[in-house]
Amino acid sequence: AALPAGTPAPPPAPHLFSDPSEIGALRRNLLAWYDGCKRDLPWRTLAAAETDADRRAYAVWVSEIMLQQTQVATVIDYYNRWMQKWPTLQALAQASLEEVNELWAGLGYYSRGKRLQEAAKKVVSELAGRMPRTAEDLQKLLPGVGRYTAGAIASISYGQATGVVDGNVIRVLCRLRCIGADSSSPAVIDRLWDMANALVDRSRPGDFNQALMELGATVCVPKAPLCGECPVKQHCRARRRKLFGKPTPVPDVEDCGVGGCPLCPPATEPWDSSLGVTNFPRKAAKKQPRVARTATCVLERRGCHGAPEYLIVQRPSSGLLAGLWEFPSLPLDQGLQEEKQREALADHLRAWTGWPVVAGGLRFVGEVVHIFSHIHQTYVVYSLPLDGDVTLDPALSPSRWVTEEEFHASAVSTAMKKV
Repeated sequence: AALPAGTPAPPPAPHLFSDPSEIGALRRNLLAWYDGCKRDLPWRTLAAAETDADRRAYAVWVSEIMLQQTQVATVIDYYNRWMQKWPTLQALAQASLEEVNELWAGLGYYSRGKRLQEAAKKVVSELAGRMPRTAEDLQKLLPGVGRYTAGAIASISYGQATGVVDGNVIRVLCRLRCIGADSSSPAVIDRLWDMANALVDRSRPGDFNQALMELGATVCVPKAPLCGECPVKQHCRARRRKLFGKPTPVPDVEDCGVGGCPLCPPATEPWDSSLGVTNFPRKAAKKQPRVARTATCVLERRGCHGAPEYLIVQRPSSGLLAGLWEFPSLPLDQGLQEEKQREALADHLRAWTGWPVVAGGLRFVGEVVHIFSHIHQTYVVYSLPLDGDVTLDPALSPSRWVTEEEFHASAVSTAMKKV
């Protein structure tokens, strides 16, 4: 049947999984490998041992949110502390945002913790403590739960036969099927979701999805994949192309051979034989991080027991590092001379504290660089010792004096710990 005008042509067969016997073999090989080689991770142990579906879904959900943009090795410790402190949705719903931020400090992307807690409150107050039971409902009803997290919770906790696509899965699928189109484009992402949904093992969907992600995390890694150890190497078109590809310009059998294919690499970026399977996926051009400078002042006084105390203030409740505590800070214009920086900071502190702070009293300590995902931030650090007691107007912004120990136990960012 002819396609209606304007419908994109379906991708040619070489890019798809259309042979049922191949799909069956791929599932068996991948699951057998996973059963023998999977990493022992606390959320897997918890999900496997938990008989209550709501508690199981909560345990998986917390791990998936923490694992967004954070490595497994970093997450394990945070995850164990979190589940010990808030073993159920109900416990988390009763926590304060301050407590959540304190536990999250150092994991980055703080809005994740905030949304997780908001969603837990919603489940308890609006859904009678019962987690939604399908990927569609999880995504629709829970703040901060997108298509991927919903698929992961539904497949791992409820056995719903739904696929997942994260960075690891994108890499594995693009290599298995020589997909060289820009893998961050919505059209290609939709194709990858279709493939993940077609491949997912119907009887063990949660294990299959974790196996696919595990493969990408431990074997089919970005730079030097361990192709020899790969349990699905006989299904991998990129590997076949590397082994049997011809240096001649004649189209290869493995080449798609259809002009304008939506999933092939653009003609301007042909196969690079020195890269082999790492031709896929194609890297989208990275945006350069924005460069920013901030003046930060560590105000210090002698506490009542003689130990030094430092003033920290709370950031606004929205935007970068929302609600976290920091030393009083001021974003600087680019290219300000050191003298002008110091004056700007003194003005800021004067206006904000009402104390007669003079620029000359600020001692330059040094600079600290911290890279956020999209900002290359330099903190220009000054210190200012104060005599006597000083109180701040709480209407301006919440502030408090803390000892070094209290500082480290507060909801402060890694950047401030460096400062």
